[in-house]
Amino acid sequence: MSFSLIPKVVLSTIFGVTPELLRQKGVTLLFLDLDNTLSPYSEDLPPQQVLTWMAELKAAGVILYLISNNSDPERVRRYAEACGISGVAKAGKPSPEVLRRVMAELGKTPAETALMGDQVFTDVLAANLAGALSILVRPLEMINILFRLRYIAEQPLRALGREKLR
Repeated sequence: MSFSLIPKVVLSTIFGVTPELLRQKGVTLLFLDLDNTLSPYSEDLPPQQVLTWMAELKAAGVILYLISNNSDPERVRRYAEACGISGVAKAGKPSPEVLRRVMAELGKTPAETALMGDQVFTDVLAANLAGALSILVRPLEMINILFRLRYIAEQPLRALGREKLR
């Protein structure tokens, strides 16, 4: 698909992703980034608010799938298991290969798929390269200067996405 760093949807938090929004966009498969999107880097298990939100999406028929670049497969497995969903560590985003493989396994098309994450250069790019809907949220925490600098560098792209909200 296209090499674009511009997110199609920009939201403040994951909770802006509702069953209605996904239905409106035709999305039935939602890939979820773990670190700094669903939970801070330091948390191994999802907070209750995240579990409740996921239950609402699942009840609406949305398939949730954890896709993380985290190099600790055990952490990703524990988190996915606690959420009652499948997941993969070391996904290699921004490469869209894992997204394409999982879409094929689940019988989903890019038009039925979205990826939500906190980073433009990995999550948004991977979704756009796969032809899926890219949803960008604010990072949960800025743990060091490198995260802050990356976030500052992403600001123009976040602004463009917010203006287009397509």
